[in-house]
Amino acid sequence: MRKIKKGDIVGRKSYGNDILFRVEKILERKNEEPIAILKGLIIRIEADASLDDLVVMETKQVETNMRSIEDRLLDKMKQYNIEPKKLQKVFRKSFLKRETRSEENGKILHLDGDKRYSDKSIKCYKKLNLNAIVRNVPENRQEYVVFDLLNRYNPDVLVITGHDGMIKNGTGFNDIYNYRNSKYFINTVREAKKWVSKTGKDLVIFAGACQSYYEALVSAGANFASSPARVLIDFMDPLIVAEKVATTEDYKYITINDIADELRDGTRGISGIGARGKRYTKLQ
Repeated sequence: MRKIKKGDIVGRKSYGNDILFRVEKILERKNEEPIAILKGLIIRIEADASLDDLVVMETKQVETNMRSIEDRLLDKMKQYNIEPKKLQKVFRKSFLKRETRSEENGKILHLDGDKRYSDKSIKCYKKLNLNAIVRNVPENRQEYVVFDLLNRYNPDVLVITGHDGMIKNGTGFNDIYNYRNSKYFINTVREAKKWVSKTGKDLVIFAGACQSYYEALVSAGANFASSPARVLIDFMDPLIVAEKVATTEDYKYITINDIADELRDGTRGISGIGARGKRYTKLQ
């Protein structure tokens, strides 16, 4: 068995290789065995494991795993073919002049703690013809940059995500220190709400990743968040929420029930208080 190294795609033997991870780094520890810091390949989870619990996955297994993202994206694109979301111009005559109306989707600002996920998100948003700005910002830095980014881009929808996970699964649900990155997401939501208070903007916020502290995220001001049942969410889930909000007319109110069927684990993975859509009519 070859030595595990940074960048390897691995599974955890103790979990039956149920989730594929990329090895982000290996931590050497004095008088102890080194451990690997892992990030899910298509699941937004962060974990650690001893090197002897890891096995390098075969290329075919990795390709099968990655294909699930492509399949979900294709499903979304098929929806666009049935009900196109491209800008449509409608002309009407008035007594004095001819006015031009265009239907425009809301603008999305997406902060992602994972560089690879950021790059994939950009491609997905483009394929879905959405107006989205994606920035790769480590989870622990997001709270320090979000206010300035909101000022710069003035979005309608904010996505705050990356990787997360519970340190002790099944216990400590109300202990913020039992979550790897929830505290950073919570602080970022609070900073975004300060911007909302200053500008008066009706900003819709999605926040969280795998097993995140759902109740605290919603209390901080997120409209939608993960993860009520402390389950896993995958790469596409935050994008699906953002897409639904950005492309729904602004006179409609969206609840989690409007989105649940498209999510990995429905309302067990993501829930929230809902929000008004951000697709609006623009007079030119």
